Amino acid sequence: MDIEIKVMITAPDGTVHTEDIARLTKAAETIGDIGLSIAESKELLLKLQQEIVSAQGAAFCTKRAHCPNCGRKLRCKARGQIRYRTVFGDVSVPSPRFYKCQCQDSPSKTFSPLTELLPDHVAPELLWLETKWASLASYGITADILKDILPIDARLSPDTIRRHLGRVASRMEAELADEQWSFIETSAYQRQHLPNPEGPITVGIDGGYVRSRDESQSHFEVTVGKSLPTDRPSRYLGLVQSHDAKPKRRLHEVLKDQGWQENQPVTFMTDGGDTVINMALYMAPASEHILDWFHITMRLTVMQQYVKGLAQHNEEEAEKLARLLRQIKGFLWNGNIHDGQMIIEDLVMDLDEIETSYASIKALRKAASEFETYITNNRAMIPNYAERRRYGERVSTGFVESTVNTVVGKRFGKRQQMRWSKQGAHLMLQTRTRTLDGTLRAKFEQWYPGMKSGENDKLAA
Repeated sequence: MDIEIKVMITAPDGTVHTEDIARLTKAAETIGDIGLSIAESKELLLKLQQEIVSAQGAAFCTKRAHCPNCGRKLRCKARGQIRYRTVFGDVSVPSPRFYKCQCQDSPSKTFSPLTELLPDHVAPELLWLETKWASLASYGITADILKDILPIDARLSPDTIRRHLGRVASRMEAELADEQWSFIETSAYQRQHLPNPEGPITVGIDGGYVRSRDESQSHFEVTVGKSLPTDRPSRYLGLVQSHDAKPKRRLHEVLKDQGWQENQPVTFMTDGGDTVINMALYMAPASEHILDWFHITMRLTVMQQYVKGLAQHNEEEAEKLARLLRQIKGFLWNGNIHDGQMIIEDLVMDLDEIETSYASIKALRKAASEFETYITNNRAMIPNYAERRRYGERVSTGFVESTVNTVVGKRFGKRQQMRWSKQGAHLMLQTRTRTLDGTLRAKFEQWYPGMKSGENDKLAA
């Protein structure tokens, strides 16, 4: 069968333009003959895009061909072409250049309407697609995927996608307001008269490591977080603290985007690190800071493994130490810091007095000493975990551990075979977190209102 496809475009002045864009001969003998092939659809979309963009460009230039002040028709200096990169291929658009009217006081004598309309020569939706997929997979895989399913220029390279992602992330960074020491803006009296807030918000913050391209260090730390409101979608947070100058502002914006208000309870759960704690300090008046139970048990588990090794050399001492570790865990779980610290001191002293040939005894002593310091430094952040659990409240940032794997491990991990600069990793974290929590498209629609789907964009029934 023969198929002929035409497009009919009616210009703003009523002029109708009809163009043949495809002639196909299709059989109907096998399943492979049914419907358009990928190659045929690519060619069709590219030709259709060419006609639509050219018509839109011509309509815009016609409108700008008259002086906005006096209405006089402007003289045309030259006619050229600009290359506009779209989701459905690169199209060439006629681009006239006009002399400016004498009634206008301007340092330049000429202007190009399409250069003003299309300053980047890249369609916003193509930028969005490149940014979204490059945030999820490698730049090379992103280029291959886009070229497989869309009539994208075959010259599209991973470097081009990387530059585009960096440009998008840099624009996000430029919109971020200045850093502040404190983000508490209301008094206690004002907070009493605020509307009743939504349910509490739990924010978990933790760190991961990324391979560095800097020869002076093999890895550097990235900070990852997740904000979980009671009745609203969660949001991700990612940054490189040693590079970012606005960590507190970044966290504040995440909370604000979720509708947080200053009389709303916020629970910050961290690993006790100074940089992570400082990022959340003076953020919310109705807040509490809790040491994540996971990081306590992780250190206890390490010592328990050492004690199991000690049992091969001195079973009696190993049993005594194992009993102390169980007591420590029980006291800390129930928020009994006083007794817990006393037992930790007994553990450290007992380890110092043990004489054994166990090779890892020094490592066990070091782990116990560091654990004592860790609990002492963070005792103010240790609640009654058992009580919180009974009331259905979170006691651990297990959800953040999975976030570290989701945000960092699956894009920056060893399988990617890529080393990162601090700036590159930080910019990637901005687009990746927005891609994962589904807010990247909304950010593009904020920048480019025309991307929002409306009734006029829908096909007629």
